[in-house]
Amino acid sequence: MAPMVVDLILGWWLVAASRAQQLPQPSLSLHPSQGVSLGDTVTLRCHLPRLAAWVWLFQEGGWSYNKGKEKERDTAEFSFVSTLREHAGRYRCQYRESWSEEASEKSDPVELVLTDLSFPPPGISLSPGGHVGTGTNITIRCWNKDYGATFLLHKDGCSAALQRQHPDNGGMATFALFQVTPTDNGTYRCSYLIKGYFPLLSSPLGDNVTLEVTPTSAHPGAAVESHRNMVVAVAGGCAVAFVFIPLLIIFFLLTTRRCQRLRDKRHGGEWVKWLPTSIDPPCVLQVPPNTHSSLLSFFLLQVQPPEGPRLCSSRRHAVTATV
Repeated sequence: MAPMVVDLILGWWLVAASRAQQLPQPSLSLHPSQGVSLGDTVTLRCHLPRLAAWVWLFQEGGWSYNKGKEKERDTAEFSFVSTLREHAGRYRCQYRESWSEEASEKSDPVELVLTDLSFPPPGISLSPGGHVGTGTNITIRCWNKDYGATFLLHKDGCSAALQRQHPDNGGMATFALFQVTPTDNGTYRCSYLIKGYFPLLSSPLGDNVTLEVTPTSAHPGAAVESHRNMVVAVAGGCAVAFVFIPLLIIFFLLTTRRCQRLRDKRHGGEWVKWLPTSIDPPCVLQVPPNTHSSLLSFFLLQVQPPEGPRLCSSRRHAVTATV
């Protein structure tokens, strides 16, 4: 009988363990996620992949809290006033579908970092200060010799810290911003995580420094080079013009002279006489064969434009006598 009981218990445990492995892991979120001071109300929300009957909230190394869950909702909320430094810490959540089943795996942790206003804010400096040009390397230094364990660099408008640095022996942390651009414009502050409560208790934000990055103009050498290139281009264009224009004039004169010769040659023909005409084809005068040249000249002098739909215009037109 005893072995049978052991087998039943072992089988039930294996089934429960298998069931627990099948339950999806929940997730946990913190509200507000940054800038929570002692005395503020904090809300932790456990997001459930399945409808659950019970949900637990755990603080690592501290207290735990469970609450019944309405099955039609997929989120369980836990709110409390962070009046104690001990409320700072890492939290996880877990759920169970019913009392007869194993609980799910715990969620990934979230950190509740509390700001203790009783600690002094850190000092801060910016080098170089004032307006800087694009591409400048910037150094921001933060310090607090007595309490700082780790320093955080913040930029107004960003929810999370930009950088973290451990201080040197003098309690100073150095942050570098390389090759800054106008997108780095803004107001910067520092805080530090407090020794003895690291990493979950923070100092308040300290004084601010303002970074203003202005776009820099092109290097002076680039302007000189651009001017030199323009001068070379203009000089080259003038040289080409001095060579090309005389050649163009000579070509024009030769062409005009050739046209004049062709015109003179046409005018010297024995059987052609220029009269006002249009651009239409020349009018042709038919004369009987074996006509004497004197009679032909007479006919040419007495020729009249033919009647009909086409008349000779005022432009010069060649009248040709065909024998």
